Amino acid sequence: MIMSQLTVWSFPTRILFGAGVVGQTGAEARRLGATRALVVTDKGVVRSGLLEPVAASLRGAGLEVAVFDDVLGNPVEKNVHDGVAAFRDARADLVVALGGGSPLDVGKLVRLGVHHDRPLVDYDDATGGDRLITSNVPPMLAIPTTAGTGSEVGRSGVVTLDVNHRKTVIFSPHLLANAALLDPEMTRSMPAFLTAATGFDALTHCLEAYVAKGDHPMADGIALEGIRLAAAHLERAVSHGDDLEARGGMMKAAMMGAVAFQKGLGACHSLAHPLSSECGLHHGLANALCLPAVVEFNVAAAAPRLARVAALLGAPEDAAACAEAVRALRARVGLAAGLEKAGVPAGKLDALADLAAQDACHTCNPRPCSRDDLRRLYEASFAG
Repeated sequence: MIMSQLTVWSFPTRILFGAGVVGQTGAEARRLGATRALVVTDKGVVRSGLLEPVAASLRGAGLEVAVFDDVLGNPVEKNVHDGVAAFRDARADLVVALGGGSPLDVGKLVRLGVHHDRPLVDYDDATGGDRLITSNVPPMLAIPTTAGTGSEVGRSGVVTLDVNHRKTVIFSPHLLANAALLDPEMTRSMPAFLTAATGFDALTHCLEAYVAKGDHPMADGIALEGIRLAAAHLERAVSHGDDLEARGGMMKAAMMGAVAFQKGLGACHSLAHPLSSECGLHHGLANALCLPAVVEFNVAAAAPRLARVAALLGAPEDAAACAEAVRALRARVGLAAGLEKAGVPAGKLDALADLAAQDACHTCNPRPCSRDDLRRLYEASFAG
């Protein structure tokens, strides 16, 4: 028997799931031996009151609590450096990352910066920077307040760097949270738009991972179940925000998407990253706007898999139906169609294509993408 190329499959994160599970934050911190916690979050989370049960649980377990809440919606390098300074000022021994994908990503990179002194650009995954990341990082708990990125179980942080103004992925198994606490109660106050946009992020992670190049049967199975969960629960979560079953279903889909994309992502994410860093689009919305065009582009290379996705989304089991099924779901959850309606200037498409070509995600796309292909995908996404 001829052996295939070596691959590595890993699913190590400790996950606590259920309504009210955020009350276990203090116990999890104590399990890790922590005494002083820095909560990394953003001002929106603080205003919404979601910090309070986390801080109360930590203090109830005897921990001192400091808060760093200066994380931007699209994190920049300064957020990481300021967070490291806050960690040191608090003499903390634990990071508690609380929020959507941005605080969770910054929390990972704060723990990286505590004992890793190189410029952040040196750790860029696209240039092999993962080899420079060691296990010498403080422990971290991750508590998502959205259901999109799945960053709570991911091993990467995404940040726009000063040196190149590009969204950069910093990746290492050493950045995995020691535990993730998934509490649907923490997502019930999300407004409809944010629920829809983050939900489409979760769906895109699952779909792109499933069709990505490579051999990863566990990731494939998890991606398919994540797509099924998103199809079953996203509309309900958008229209009935107090539906904890739907909220929980989307938290599972988001977590499963992040587990699945250890296999790889695709062209949609390469298109979406510059839309966030250059145009300020929410990452999930950027994915939602570009995904149908990418699905159509990939039919020639991944038809059997896209046919299966189409069926999960309620369409005929036909690859040609998949893109329209994605568009239909996007419309049902109230997301606008087209980059033009989202405020992206047509004159920026060339510059965006240059940045998308530099993004590593498209290297796992089932159909190879040139810079010109990516430019055409932006054009195809412009009107919807």
